[in-house]
Amino acid sequence: MKILKRPTKKGQEENESLRTTVSRIVLSVQDSGDEALLDYCRRFDLSTRETLRISQEETDAALASTDPELLNYIKTAAHNIRAFAERQKETLADLPEQELSPGVFLGHRAIPVESCGCYVPGGGYPLFSTALMLAIPASVAGVKRIVACSPVMKGTDKIHPATLSALSIAGVDEIYAVGGAQAIAAMAFGTEQIAPVDVIAGPGNRYVTEAKRQCYGQVGIDFVAGPSEVLIIADESADPEILAADILAQSEHDLNARGILLCTDKDIANATASAVERQLKDLATAEMAGRAWRENGEIVIVDSLKQACEISNRYAPEHLELAVRDPETLIPALTNYGALFIGEMSAEVFGDYVSGSNHTLPTLRASRYTGGVWVGTFTKICTSQRMTPEGVARLAPVAEAMAKAEGLEAHGKAASIRLKNK
Repeated sequence: MKILKRPTKKGQEENESLRTTVSRIVLSVQDSGDEALLDYCRRFDLSTRETLRISQEETDAALASTDPELLNYIKTAAHNIRAFAERQKETLADLPEQELSPGVFLGHRAIPVESCGCYVPGGGYPLFSTALMLAIPASVAGVKRIVACSPVMKGTDKIHPATLSALSIAGVDEIYAVGGAQAIAAMAFGTEQIAPVDVIAGPGNRYVTEAKRQCYGQVGIDFVAGPSEVLIIADESADPEILAADILAQSEHDLNARGILLCTDKDIANATASAVERQLKDLATAEMAGRAWRENGEIVIVDSLKQACEISNRYAPEHLELAVRDPETLIPALTNYGALFIGEMSAEVFGDYVSGSNHTLPTLRASRYTGGVWVGTFTKICTSQRMTPEGVARLAPVAEAMAKAEGLEAHGKAASIRLKNK
């Protein structure tokens, strides 16, 4: 293995100042409600709104002002996302009661949460695609109340019209013009204008991420997400221009985004590095993408595809692309990723927007233990049991003995009393 390019910047260190700042925001919203929320909106977004909920008139105006062709593209993406979410829901069926031993019946129900909050970022870019990725799976799951928060365009009182249009197309019930850590706190604890929700999903900047971390427990969350990342496994068959384009597509997200190439071929690796520099010259987001690539980008020449798979599993990337001649042979060895893109034609950007899979994915190695947002994010699997006298007779002595061994006498009596009263 040889490292052709390594990151120049180490991973982000714990930021005590960030935690303190977010804690102060969360507590002030918890204590002062809308008074604090409106103050933060004025200070951070220069918004003068007093009513945070978006009216139907505002939504209609946004739909009317959004380019009709773009609206059709959003509807196409929404259709594909919904179609895949509906197929995913089929895997979350209720489990009818099963008699696992005589007189003991167990089952489960897949129950949607009552309410959810979708956080749709809008600071650096109007990420209207995220509105679809969050609200549509929640809708398919059967969530009764779907709330969305998104910041206004700085210095205005309006959410970006494309974002507002996407939220409407996705079927969001309540839309609020508020962003940042204060929006997370409002959805978690509730204010006079925003009733609390049960689960919050969606990406955001480090303040949003830290707020989700601090509010977890009061409210459920999808996961704690960090900067976007792509890892590409490539061999001698890969096209360096495509590899470079995919690396830059991730790098333009923000300064902490990561593009990583694991390649078995030295010439392809070198050509990719050159292609990145060449493509940067014509890229409108070159300042952001170039800096992220220089500081966080990585190229490793591996000895084999097997070694590439082992390294990839340790990285546990958000997006994993297989730009190799025979990608199917690698899949069984790959276990840690947010989303897998099989073959050079399966660009990660299609997953970002329109193919139908979800782009809200685990980062910071979280794919070791969780997948991305899907219908199951908004669904609880709740078990049930039913016991007959025969089942009690078989299990009560076992439960009583185990309870007594743990020193929990009342537990044991709760089992044995059913023997006496059956």
